[in-house]
Amino acid sequence: MRLHEKLRAGAFPNCRKLADELEVSTKTIQRDIDFMRDRLGLPIEYDQLHFGFVYTEPVTSFPSIEVSEGEVIALFVAQKALEQYRGTSFEKPLKTAFEKITQGLKDRIGFHWGDVDSAISFRGLGTSVADLELFETVSRAVLDSHELAFDYKKLGSSRHEARRVQPYHLGCVENQWYLFGFDLARQQLRTFALPRMRAVLNTKARFRRPADFSITQHLGDSFGVFTGKGRYKVRLEFDEFAARLVGERNWHASQRIKSLGGGRIELTLNLGNLEEVERWVLSWGAHARVLEPVELKKLIRRTAEAILAAS
Repeated sequence: MRLHEKLRAGAFPNCRKLADELEVSTKTIQRDIDFMRDRLGLPIEYDQLHFGFVYTEPVTSFPSIEVSEGEVIALFVAQKALEQYRGTSFEKPLKTAFEKITQGLKDRIGFHWGDVDSAISFRGLGTSVADLELFETVSRAVLDSHELAFDYKKLGSSRHEARRVQPYHLGCVENQWYLFGFDLARQQLRTFALPRMRAVLNTKARFRRPADFSITQHLGDSFGVFTGKGRYKVRLEFDEFAARLVGERNWHASQRIKSLGGGRIELTLNLGNLEEVERWVLSWGAHARVLEPVELKKLIRRTAEAILAAS
């Protein structure tokens, strides 16, 4: 849209100037121009005399976005999904962004927060409330490959520690935002929960993200966000009550489910650590039984005894 505005104004924008102004690469600008000319059919040409691009014919408005009925329904669902951020610092920018998307539709379609309350809803337990300014600083550093400096309080710690990190990826796991990055002092890839970060500073120091980094591979052996170097084959048995609930969802890429008869099932997972799956098994109470490994059996027993002792 910025490019379209400059072309309409006859400003003869070029890739280098736009890249500097919008803080992107010249290749990104060129791809946008190619898209506008080849896909949207806009009359764009390069003017050798003015060293910039120009509309060769009058263009009154930017082409509308065409969507199908199914895509409109998907937009409704997306709007409802945003409601988990109602009342947080994310609500206003998310709502604004959604309105910008819908304004590009050819037909007039009104989206209101309360329109589909009776038909579709989302409910997230324990939704994380992160500061918008912090989120913007972190996300910008990830996109621009800039090192971050911040204070971080680890779980179980009473104080914050200074960290300097090369941020690789920002992900939302179970309604919690996490930063995955290389800790320069510890020389290891670490995971940081955004609510436990403070005094976040984009140092502007550039780094090169490893070409072979993949968040899918990094979390491949994880049940959530905790990674580990172990190799555990986890086998769990669920009774008839829990079996239907467990069998209805995909918990991990490695999962295999086998029927045991009588409505019971056996769930097998290949994980790199046991911490998160331990909490998950405990959440099923007496409806779940650990078959292996022995280490997980001991963890469950120790935690159960501690719960009894505290009751």
